[in-house]
Amino acid sequence: MDGAGPVTQDTARETRTDRRGAVAAALMLAMALAALDSTVVSTAVPQIVGDLGGFSYFSWLFSGYLLAVTVTLPVYGKLSDTFGRKPVLVVGAVLFLLGSLLCALAWNMAALIAFRVVQGLGGGALQGTVQTLAADLYPLEQRPRIQARLSTVWAVSAVAGPGIGGLLASYADWRWIFLVNLPVGAVALWLIVRHLHEHRGEARPRPRVDWAGAFTVFACGGALLTALVQGGVAWDWLSAPSLTLLGTGLALLGAAVVVERRAAQPIIPGWVWRRRTIAAVNLALGALGLVMVAPAVFLPTYAQTVLGLAPVAAGFVLSVWTLTWPVSAALSQHVYRRIGFRNTAMLGIGTAALILFAFPLLPYPGRAWQPTLLMLLLGAALGLFQLPLIVGVQATVGWEERGTATASILFCRQTGQTVGAALFGAVANGVLAARLGDAGDLDAVTGALDGGAVPEATRRAVADAVHAVYLGAGCAATLAFLVLLVLAPRRFPVLKD
Repeated sequence: MDGAGPVTQDTARETRTDRRGAVAAALMLAMALAALDSTVVSTAVPQIVGDLGGFSYFSWLFSGYLLAVTVTLPVYGKLSDTFGRKPVLVVGAVLFLLGSLLCALAWNMAALIAFRVVQGLGGGALQGTVQTLAADLYPLEQRPRIQARLSTVWAVSAVAGPGIGGLLASYADWRWIFLVNLPVGAVALWLIVRHLHEHRGEARPRPRVDWAGAFTVFACGGALLTALVQGGVAWDWLSAPSLTLLGTGLALLGAAVVVERRAAQPIIPGWVWRRRTIAAVNLALGALGLVMVAPAVFLPTYAQTVLGLAPVAAGFVLSVWTLTWPVSAALSQHVYRRIGFRNTAMLGIGTAALILFAFPLLPYPGRAWQPTLLMLLLGAALGLFQLPLIVGVQATVGWEERGTATASILFCRQTGQTVGAALFGAVANGVLAARLGDAGDLDAVTGALDGGAVPEATRRAVADAVHAVYLGAGCAATLAFLVLLVLAPRRFPVLKD
């Protein structure tokens, strides 16, 4: 990378002509690694805890990975604009595979959590760079095709992940959950190295990397997101650890602003928020992160507690939205070509808000087909919302800004999910405590599920808590609608391919 000039848009043209299919296959494999990770690991937690111990802090298996992915997205986005997509994707894949191997060799829970963070450092590069390369490979009119394929990868992973994890944990060993990443990742890495050729322009001075900005952004995000993830779980919101992390995060946020303003090539450039289109989409997808928490986190508990479904059936109620999401995303191009990116996204999120507000109107206790139907409709609505915004933003920037722009919207969505988990967890626990007293919280309800029949009072309390969460998610969807209505331009300033 030393002494190389920035990669030009010839990357996309050269790859389109001969090797685009192989690179697209590699992107799908890389996305599968990131998409399968959490769903596969979640089903093996009992076996992992039984072997390594550390039950009191096993949640960091997920939190540590999520934090590492989230805080590195802006850094990798800028690096891909500076040095090219290929080196960033290769480094990310190597880090992810190294983390997977180390996880399989972990000797205790602390080591496993540390190695999951290493995985997350690679996962941040995979998620952001794959989405950026998808836009580089295809012209605007063909981008929904590759984006729909990537959405399908997420959908299949959501459905297949728990089953794969359960089979490996039950009939092999939980360590194979991480070892199976190695051959898949090796194939993806080989395809990228062999078939992705980035044409570089004439030699230019070595790019200057804003390492000070990268460090402050990383540290700031880590402190604030850790406070959100662990607040109300590992410690009280007003406890010393929470206040310390929040104070440190805010101080680092101020430092990051100062450093980025002075940097010649900042990690998070100011234009990300000065341009109406990108700023509006960042805020809207941050709200989408909030929306996604309601079904993903709380619906399985609702299905088991209120509807009395078995865990597998409860998982199916949730997973059906992954069936309609990619289909709707693939078809969204026919809509936004007629009415524009903004109006298509507003149609999708407006419909999603109505569906979320309808959830509390379901009869008690109700039948399983009722929330299942709502989830099918919600997936279709969100597919119509998210993809036009991602494609639209990528179409408004040139090659040299696309990595940064893509990373910024993914970062906002991930941050929204983290904030949503903390916020809606507090809402659900507050409702449960009001209905059941001091013993009413999500952990107590989960424990009651393992004990057999759930008392009627607990069932009603869970229904009320999940209804409150869905109302909150409906408000978040409404906020996203208003952000697009007020801030986003009616027509996105699309650049020529």
